[in-house]
Amino acid sequence: MIASRTILVVAEDPRQARDLHRDLVVDGHDVSTVVDRFEAVRRITESLPDLVIVDEPPAADSGFDLLAAIRRCSSVPVIVLSDHDDSPSKVAALDRGADDYLTKPCSEQELRSRVRAVLRRSEMPAPTPKTRIVVDEYLTIDFDRREVIADGKHVPLRPTEYRLLYHLVNNAGRVLTHETLLAKVWGYEYRTEEHYVRLYVTYLRQKIEPDPRHPRYILNERGLGYRFADLAPVEGVAALLA
Repeated sequence: MIASRTILVVAEDPRQARDLHRDLVVDGHDVSTVVDRFEAVRRITESLPDLVIVDEPPAADSGFDLLAAIRRCSSVPVIVLSDHDDSPSKVAALDRGADDYLTKPCSEQELRSRVRAVLRRSEMPAPTPKTRIVVDEYLTIDFDRREVIADGKHVPLRPTEYRLLYHLVNNAGRVLTHETLLAKVWGYEYRTEEHYVRLYVTYLRQKIEPDPRHPRYILNERGLGYRFADLAPVEGVAALLA
């Protein structure tokens, strides 16, 4: 059960803002609304809400600008509500920092379920065994410090990217199905959202692979899912260090 949290709703339409407020307070959350994106950024930096819901305006670019502005100042989880049900719109929103994307109209139950799932992910610390893994001379993963080093450079990962990498690496050599990854990383509510797995695998490959077009670490098992390459000892170095 998720405890009461503070939620900021950004919606240009006053009626939509009222509807969202009504739906969310049912779970005991402290919900406030704003109509201006500049005011939204100010509230986020000053009030530090636990979650932001952006009701995307008709001009999608405006919503994307707001996402970029939020990500420049905060890592607060963001759910985007949009009239656009096409894959490019969803990918664009996720690329710009959204944690989830819901197409309108959506039911009150679905919205509340997604809110609970995103809040669980933001509050649930990823397991961090006291382990530093030298995958090879190019890639090192330190789960204790939550650091990834690729080609000698620190690679910043978003929380969802980190959780996905954690489960892949800790099952190295084993195929994890799309359904398994969705359940472990996103939650049961996302069991049909296979595009989330594909998109975040792409993000990870772009950050940790020497050549994302020809992945060395995160391998695709067509029709099944993904597996992380077997962890083999690196000559002269212990691949797994306590």
